Amino acid sequence: MRIAFIIFDGMTALDLIGFYDPITRLKSMDFLSELEWDFCSYTQEVVDDRGLPFSPTKVAASLSTYDLIFVPGGLGSRTLQFDKNFIAWLKTASSVKLKVSVCTGALLLGSAGFLRGKKATTHPNAFEELERYCHEVVDKRLVDERDIITGRGVSSSIDLGLYLVEKLLNKDAQISISKQMDYPYWQGVR
Repeated sequence: MRIAFIIFDGMTALDLIGFYDPITRLKSMDFLSELEWDFCSYTQEVVDDRGLPFSPTKVAASLSTYDLIFVPGGLGSRTLQFDKNFIAWLKTASSVKLKVSVCTGALLLGSAGFLRGKKATTHPNAFEELERYCHEVVDKRLVDERDIITGRGVSSSIDLGLYLVEKLLNKDAQISISKQMDYPYWQGVR
């Protein structure tokens, strides 16, 4: 399985890392040895919304070869949703089987057309913005539309990662990873 972690200027680092941690433990804890990932960006330089720099492993490369893309949120998503070049790049993921976002990353999935006819969620402060892109905005922590999964605000990113662990593998893997993370709060939230 190949994962593209999308990174961009103005993203919220915890959106990314909260999801990244449980998902990459699939490999480090020997549940999914063939798991591979890249940090994909449209630009060479990426700095989160508080000044933390990130180094992409792939820049402006097609996203079509991945099995899953993950899009974090953050203040940068508010302008990027209208950036035609960035959205055209994100659209190269149209054939990707599973598209996942947390927080306002849903605005980017929506702008790329991936949420048409779907239910989705995002940070409550962006519910109105999300309405233009999807069939229905749902006030839930996670919304699973099979090929699109969206998470609410930044604190839902760990829950989203653990949910995906269970969806990709099984409940036993999710329990083992949440215990290793010392994350007793997982309740199978949806």
